[in-house]
Parts: sequence; C-alpha cells; structure tokens
Amino acid sequence: MSEESLPDDTGPEHGDVRPGYDDGAARPEHADALPEYAERVLDVAERIPPGRVMTYGDVAEWLEEGGPRQVGRVMALYGGAIPWWRVVRADGVLLPGHELEALDSYRAEGTPLKEASRAAEGHLPRVDMKRARWDGGERADGHT
Repeated sequence: MSEESLPDDTGPEHGDVRPGYDDGAARPEHADALPEYAERVLDVAERIPPGRVMTYGDVAEWLEEGGPRQVGRVMALYGGAIPWWRVVRADGVLLPGHELEALDSYRAEGTPLKEASRAAEGHLPRVDMKRARWDGGERADGHT
C-alpha cells in the first residue's frame, strides 16, 4: 500500500479532530482526489445501518487492510459528509469534543447506549458495544 493511498497512522482517538473538518494538517497535492483507501473506508462506514456501529478496527478488518489508526485518520480527514458517528472507539466512548453531536445522532437513530454512572467524568453515556456493534454480515441495502 502506498503512502498516497493510506494516510499516516494518527486518528481521532488521539486528538480532538472533528471528522471531515480541516485540522490544519497538510493535505495531499491532489486534495480533491480521494485516495483509494479512503474511498473504501468511507464506503464501509456508509453501509453501517442506522442505530449500529463498527469500531475503527472493525472497518480495517472488513477491508483486510490498514488498522484502526489508518481508519481513524481517514474518518478525521474525509468523514464529515457521511454518518461518522457510526465508526467508534472499541470502548464505546464518544468522540472527544463532539460528544453532544454524536449523542444527538445516536438518540435519533436509536443506537443502544450505556448510561454513565454519576462517578463518570462528564456523565456522558457510551455506546453499548454488545448491542450496537454491527459485524457487516447483514448487508445494509437502502440505508440512509
């Protein structure tokens, strides 16, 4: 896999970058041309049915290429126009800095959540990974 087709291995789980929004990082010379790997990641993310999620690692496994960090990087750079909230950290923690927007989307879609205990920082729920995780086995034709 070439450097051009696979973004470096940093992702939103390591910073406060809203998917698809400019974080000030340098862009490829042909910024309007989406790298092939990014197209594939976004295609998988768009297949995830409303109310379900896949982890960054699940997406990489589905593609049989890259890893969680590469998927996270693609989502951070190019994911703003798709349902980015459906690609999550393995622990179900909401994307730092965008928790409320993600939470609104999860509630609108009926995504299973685990309510936070009063001791939890910020009292924000997490995605209930046991109930919300999608394995990709049931193809989501006609999803939004």
